[in-house]
Amino acid sequence: MGRNLKSGEKLRPVDLARGHGLSTQAIRNYEEAGVLPAAARTPHGYRTYTRLHACALDAFLALVPGHGHQAATAIMRAVNEGAVDEALRLVDESHAQLLDDRRTLRAVENALRDLLPARDAPATGDTFIGPLARQLGIRPATLRAWERAGLVRPRRDPLTGYRVYDGAAVRDARLAHQLRRGGYPLAQIAPLLVQVRSAGGLEPLEAALGTWRDRLSSRGRSLLTGAAGLDAYLRAAD
Repeated sequence: MGRNLKSGEKLRPVDLARGHGLSTQAIRNYEEAGVLPAAARTPHGYRTYTRLHACALDAFLALVPGHGHQAATAIMRAVNEGAVDEALRLVDESHAQLLDDRRTLRAVENALRDLLPARDAPATGDTFIGPLARQLGIRPATLRAWERAGLVRPRRDPLTGYRVYDGAAVRDARLAHQLRRGGYPLAQIAPLLVQVRSAGGLEPLEAALGTWRDRLSSRGRSLLTGAAGLDAYLRAAD
């Protein structure tokens, strides 16, 4: 906030709104959502806020970039209802999600690194399910399961009906195999392979990993900023 508020200073909704670059309707909405403690009322029914409300709003706005609007709202509502342990659990969930996302990124990077020799090797012709399964050291049934889950998309030979794996399908199968070895479920691998296809291959995806890594770092910093804001509000409330 731009104002140095004294402990007992009374604020109108417009004062609180202007200090945070918000509308007065947003302030009322935040109070109704539980982001802010309930405001006192004048004899004429007007809301009045205090330094504590300003601190609550500071905390919420600091939490949003790292946790998202929904989680930040749930955290502040829990604090204002006296359920601080629940608020801290929600904070922990966001940190756990970030850690899981970092592990996924690391697994993808490792998988791509393992695929580099195959990517740079001379292109070979189409292959069938048996040879590809032997190459990967898995059963043909596993490749069929991956196909049902959308991980690989072989075409069908119009005469025999056999599955035919071209270079892109082999690439997807190899990447899926590396991630499965890393313990990742099919539901998490499928969206990644969609990104590989939309990017046009592995090389464009490698460039995108740098952006992904930067976003995770930014989220980590935002979580730290949010923690500081929440701690300041908890201290003020105490």
